[in-house]
Amino acid sequence: MKIGILSYHFPPEPAFIPGSLAEELAARGHEVRVLTGFPDYPGGHVYPGWRQRWRHQTHSERLTVRRVPRYAAGDGSAGARMASWLSFAGSVALTGRRYLGDVDALYVFQLPAVTFAAAGLLRLLGRVPTVLHVQDVWPEEEPSRAGEARRWSGRLDATLRRIYQEAGAVAVTAPSMRDLVVAGGADPDRVRVVLNWTDERIFRPTEPSRAARRLIRRDDRCVVMHAGTIGVRQGLETAVRAVATLDDRMDLVLVGSGAEERRVRGLAAELRADNVRFVDRRSPLDMPELYAAADYQLVMLRDLPELRGMVPGKLQAALSCAAPVVASAGGDTVALVERARAGLSCPPEDWAALADRFWLASAIPPPARVDMGRRGRDAYLREMSLRAGVDRIERLLHEVSVRAAGTRR
Repeated sequence: MKIGILSYHFPPEPAFIPGSLAEELAARGHEVRVLTGFPDYPGGHVYPGWRQRWRHQTHSERLTVRRVPRYAAGDGSAGARMASWLSFAGSVALTGRRYLGDVDALYVFQLPAVTFAAAGLLRLLGRVPTVLHVQDVWPEEEPSRAGEARRWSGRLDATLRRIYQEAGAVAVTAPSMRDLVVAGGADPDRVRVVLNWTDERIFRPTEPSRAARRLIRRDDRCVVMHAGTIGVRQGLETAVRAVATLDDRMDLVLVGSGAEERRVRGLAAELRADNVRFVDRRSPLDMPELYAAADYQLVMLRDLPELRGMVPGKLQAALSCAAPVVASAGGDTVALVERARAGLSCPPEDWAALADRFWLASAIPPPARVDMGRRGRDAYLREMSLRAGVDRIERLLHEVSVRAAGTRR
């Protein structure tokens, strides 16, 4: 097949899903054409060595990447982000028909940032069958906000509803997200679950190095590690309150940074939780050894309706590394952990329940922890791996293409 891919971000940005999908589809013999922007994430400035221009294409065997200019949202404000989204939509409109007009099917890596571009491209390409892979159904600007933010949020919702209705198939990254996209206008018969995968070249079972052990462990106590963003969605204050009650039994190690780091550090100091330690952000290449040095990986999401249909990428990374998990979340994240029997779980934002899970985690013998990790790894390979995910996307692209051909006949 000739397959088009529309994605706001693409490698060398940290956009692993569309990047690995393009490579894998090309390796399977498809001709793949990617339409994307110039790399500027997360800083909002075009990467050093890159210069925005109109005619920029790179080729490898069966894979072509066309980059188009967009406004680089350097200050990160809502207005700058919207300008970046709209400028990308304009650039896609100017180049999309000629570049993607003859593809058999189009794949859209659907984030709020690509919504306007996707709507314009679908209108330009007419009957080209499309698969939307929805990553986030909630716009970044809440509808409850006043003024300009509310107006743009309403436009985003209306545009998203239209492309849900026009798409030949909608893939969602978690089972509960299906209900949200159906409520948003998608045909329920055309919605499929396709769980995200992780970078299996990096995240795989390994043994911890001596340096990783020194960084993560300080004695023989149980170690629960949280890797990634320390932000509003994670609600790590709950974990700090929970572990503060188990000072002589276990350590909580937070690897990473984020907007809430100062608040979380302040709470740990206020509670005199000496068993909470902070480690600066590390390269993804270092993370599997750090996972192996800890006893459990902590996956946390706050108790918000929009997060119940979300599975954070750190869960796939942990399971792929055969690391047992402690999950403090709701909805699909906990359901996946419990179904795989890959760790322990509790409701979100309940520090007493999490303290109980931490205590139980510390009491489980090491061989049983290894079994948890092995079951999680098996579940990842079966349900969330690159091969499983691309198989499902490839099947959807074929189905929408055949359906569209039958309709034309």
